[in-house]
Amino acid sequence: MSELFTIHFDKESQTYKVSGELTLETARDVKEDTDKRFADATVMNIDLSMVSRADSAGLALLVAWMRQAKASDKAISFYHVPAQMLAIANASGLDAILPIK
Repeated sequence: MSELFTIHFDKESQTYKVSGELTLETARDVKEDTDKRFADATVMNIDLSMVSRADSAGLALLVAWMRQAKASDKAISFYHVPAQMLAIANASGLDAILPIK
């Protein structure tokens, strides 16, 4: 795992808590890490409140997670999506399909 991001599963809330950067620099490492972590999940609740920086690669990650959930027939929800990711999602029209809570 990169020093620029961490992912922690909170058993009490049944939520994956992502912190750090979701950027072009980290996206590949995040994707590789979450492929393994999400494989055993029954529901993918993802809290992004601790994400410090995000760009379009971070948004692409959310789309990849949606695809992974759909392929595995799992429910997915994103919580506390950072403003910069929401702005990119709004500009690209992805806000209409992202399961943001």
